[in-house]
Amino acid sequence: MVYPETVPQSGPDEGRYQSRETDFWTCGFFPGSIYSLLERAIAHPHALMADRAHVNVPVLRQTLEQVGRIWSDPIRRQAHRTDTHDLGFVILPHMRPRWELLHDSQALDTIITAAESLHRRYDPRLRAIRSWDTFDWHENVNINNPEENFLVIIDSLCNMDLLFYAAAQSGKTFLAEAAVAHSQTLLKSHLRAETASRDGYPGVLYSTRHLVNFSPQTCMVKEVRTAQGYSHSSTWSRGQAWAILGYAQTYHWSGCIEFLDAACGLAEYFLLRLENAPNWVEVALPGLNGWPGGRYVPLWDFDAPIKQPQGPLRDTSAGVIAALGMLILSQDLGRLERHELSARYVEAALKIVQSTLDLALAQEKAQLDVATAETVVVKDIDTERRFDAILKHATVCFNSASFAENRASDTGLVYADYYLIEFGTQLLRMGLF
Repeated sequence: MVYPETVPQSGPDEGRYQSRETDFWTCGFFPGSIYSLLERAIAHPHALMADRAHVNVPVLRQTLEQVGRIWSDPIRRQAHRTDTHDLGFVILPHMRPRWELLHDSQALDTIITAAESLHRRYDPRLRAIRSWDTFDWHENVNINNPEENFLVIIDSLCNMDLLFYAAAQSGKTFLAEAAVAHSQTLLKSHLRAETASRDGYPGVLYSTRHLVNFSPQTCMVKEVRTAQGYSHSSTWSRGQAWAILGYAQTYHWSGCIEFLDAACGLAEYFLLRLENAPNWVEVALPGLNGWPGGRYVPLWDFDAPIKQPQGPLRDTSAGVIAALGMLILSQDLGRLERHELSARYVEAALKIVQSTLDLALAQEKAQLDVATAETVVVKDIDTERRFDAILKHATVCFNSASFAENRASDTGLVYADYYLIEFGTQLLRMGLF
């Protein structure tokens, strides 16, 4: 079975999902999207009635559950892998709701197995989990000896959620302890304190490094690189977004104030770079009656030179990932009665997502007919046009040294859609919609 990943916006495959095998790190996001919608149908059915008063919710629930299992079940065996750090992305988006919504004990077993598999990549000397065993998909880069190299990427922070969740569900506290240690290590190795400030926030702002290579022998940093951003010293926008979400989740589980401060400082820097981007990031949009939009849709790398000012390369996935992180952050700040800062991040998150929808929502739409039928029928609104993703203008990788098969830009992207859907579901959980 293959799983959707990208949707090209041009070329011979324009508008159609390009797929990956089950062992690719993005396989969990498509079933995750289905289960996020199923959560809405079970816990928030009122939200399905906003535009259509006659949705047959029981039929929709049944269909989403059936289709979700079809896409989720083949991924279960990935939980035993010890050659990847991406098991949080692979397993949690669909297995967690299977456990929480449907009380599927096998799903919980899969989560715990995956967490234990991920923990096997933890090195107590470095207090970190190895992200990659090798890095050899850039020109003139061949890091392939794990005994001499310990590669850790900023994305790894979002896989800590798997360890925390499995620890809470199983009582295996060593999983959470490893997640805390890993997150503490990255505070020192992957975050850069910035001298800039943003009005209304008194703390330190942080940018991020993408890839750090440690020496397993000395536990010291050997080198700093980027794999998907513009340069080793630039701020890759999705890397910054992974860090916002990752530290927001890590604080939520651990209660360690250092992670809360990091998440806030990362969010503030992300917002500062959006606000300080050149004026030409704003473009006239038909849906806004000619008023400019796009200010809060991030460029793919905040420091990359702009080759086409009339159509700057963006990454919508970075925006929606960061926005979800800000929602989670705001929820915990509210619990701490830091209401002004909490409201600040809700407002920013909504602004990012609205700007993203204004600029990048695919106009080639389909609709579900679930009013009276016993099964769900999907119909293209415009039979002459097709685009399989919800959002356009995502960038997987645009690093010039990356091999061509790893680069993709101006594309639909399965995890951009997942985090957009999950953002909406999180609004419902928080009672904000």
